[in-house]
Amino acid sequence: HVQLVESGGGSVQTGGSLRLSCAASGSIYSSYCMGWFRQAPGKEREGVAAIDSDGSTSYADSVKGRFTISQDNSKNTLFLQMNVLRPEDTAMYYCGYGGFCSSYKFNYSGRGTQVTVS
Repeated sequence: HVQLVESGGGSVQTGGSLRLSCAASGSIYSSYCMGWFRQAPGKEREGVAAIDSDGSTSYADSVKGRFTISQDNSKNTLFLQMNVLRPEDTAMYYCGYGGFCSSYKFNYSGRGTQVTVS
């Protein structure tokens, strides 16, 4: 079993930055994909960024050049550095583990952390 706990969300002004963290525990293996997805009220879930077992990264077009995904394997922690935030980035952000990086469909996810940009 895998447990994921997100943190780092908050309220920021347009153009600001936030750094999200995801602490993973349980049966975590570096050979699996990890990533972030988000969901805003009334909108479909959207994949944001992912990092695969070989270290390759992928991003949604809407966040390319502004968001950076990284991980600390020694501490089983995933990060999402978000810069130049826009109101349309407002959403609940979730961390995911396992599954397919290419489709941002993960086998496990956390409870999320809220990001509000005004």
